[in-house]
Amino acid sequence: MELQFATVTWPVPALWGLGLVVLLIGFFIGYVDSNIRSTKKIETAETKANVVRAEAEQKLAAAEALKASAPTAVDDPGMLRLKNKNGTPSLEMDGVMLNAKNISPEQKRRLVELMTAMRPWVEGGQTPAAPPPTPLMPVSPKEAAPRPLQPLKKPEPEKPISSLSIVQQIDTVLQERVLGTPFEKSGVRLQESAQGDVEVYVGLQKFDSIEEVPDEIVKKIIRTAIAEWEEKYTPGG
Repeated sequence: MELQFATVTWPVPALWGLGLVVLLIGFFIGYVDSNIRSTKKIETAETKANVVRAEAEQKLAAAEALKASAPTAVDDPGMLRLKNKNGTPSLEMDGVMLNAKNISPEQKRRLVELMTAMRPWVEGGQTPAAPPPTPLMPVSPKEAAPRPLQPLKKPEPEKPISSLSIVQQIDTVLQERVLGTPFEKSGVRLQESAQGDVEVYVGLQKFDSIEEVPDEIVKKIIRTAIAEWEEKYTPGG
């Protein structure tokens, strides 16, 4: 069977083959065009990603530079710091960790001075209020009559040194040391202020701490008294 188009006749298989070739060519052209568009899109996306990555790296570098230029905070250990290491308290004094079983005499003396300086915070810095004055009551004639003399009371025994404050205890030891020495008449003594601070008196001169005493000999006597008090009256002394 043959078909006639104008004056040319084509066999049916040839027409089918021609149509298939045209279809394949169209498919190939579409495939190539699609690949080209996909490649352009991928390149565009990669370019944007590179730009974003470069901006992120610049910001990160600027942040690192700012962090490096920022002043580093210095840890101030202070005079006395209590820490908790694995549930066990540890004490650090003047930036040095103390060993409770092996503490030097100088460290012990320094620790006593710091404990004495902390008393105003422990006790609240308050002094006991004075009791109100007792009102005078009228005296009857019978009560105004002279009463028989009462036997003198026995002097109260001296309070044990353990009942005194730390400053009073150290001053007691100090007075025992200067007794019978040329410094007995100099009036060197330790006194506790109303706020619980330590005051050093040498005659009529008052100093707010041992370090302020100008006389090195007097300062040494006070420190020796502190050392003796530590040996006699502190735990483990």
